[in-house]
Amino acid sequence: MRLLLVEDEKRLADVVAGGLSRAGFTVDEIATAADADAALSTTQYDALVLDLGLPDGDGMSVLRDLRRAGNMTPVLILTARDGLEDRVEGLNAGADDYLLKPFAMPELVARLKALLRRPSGVLGVQLDVGNIRFDTISREVDIAASPVSLTGRELSLLEHLMRRAGRVVAKDVLEERIYGFGEEVASNSLEVMVHRLRKKLDDCEATAHVHTVRGVGYLLKEQPA
Repeated sequence: MRLLLVEDEKRLADVVAGGLSRAGFTVDEIATAADADAALSTTQYDALVLDLGLPDGDGMSVLRDLRRAGNMTPVLILTARDGLEDRVEGLNAGADDYLLKPFAMPELVARLKALLRRPSGVLGVQLDVGNIRFDTISREVDIAASPVSLTGRELSLLEHLMRRAGRVVAKDVLEERIYGFGEEVASNSLEVMVHRLRKKLDDCEATAHVHTVRGVGYLLKEQPA
């Protein structure tokens, strides 16, 4: 899942981004309202973590502009503003949750996963394709009830393919969801990752396989018995 983190305090942003990355998210860090508006207008995110006190404006304006544009991306406000009026204003403006600083990283991760599990969200608790089972909470995969060791990015790749099982997922869509802003991505990085994932699944005798659709992308499909 790809998140946008809007936080101007660099040290805190790095800590939060690191914690969310370890939880299995791809995170883009943004420090200003203007950059947040630009990122949200060009990239599809699964959720937005939004600070309110930004150097070039109020994060509340980012939220209002987002909702006025009809963008219903889940928004979690992360702020030091602890007044009742601030919380009410944020929720009335369209925020889905409100977490005060200081906070515990496990709570932030849990709240984001709860948002993404809502009916309109994108995060199902458990994914099953063939004999592959992916627990999106623990970030654990097993094949025929036996655990499989995958890297963070391999987990992200498999998750996107499982959520669209039976459908071709374009290469550029996968790259956008797996890699964040500023990451150097070699031209064959995704192909290498797909090769590694395919081998691990095949070695564990998975009944669903990753197929390459030349010139388009990749497809995870259960093989008939």
